[in-house]
Amino acid sequence: MEIEIISFGKIAELVNLKNLNIDGIKDTDGLQKHLEAAFPKLKETKYKLALNKQIIHVNSPLASGSVVAIMPPFSGG
Repeated sequence: MEIEIISFGKIAELVNLKNLNIDGIKDTDGLQKHLEAAFPKLKETKYKLALNKQIIHVNSPLASGSVVAIMPPFSGG
């Protein structure tokens, strides 16, 4: 299964990839563990995940063609 990875701000400096083939990873918790193992500095960084343009707060299933954004914390004003 292939998904698209989009990263922003400081996260883009840590995670330098755009597409990821993730055989065996079925959900966002698994993806998060995979990314933190591949990019150890990501584990030390606060970030949020968005799946197909929706910020997620709980583990969510992934499908081929999903777009996952990795975003640093942000605040509105």
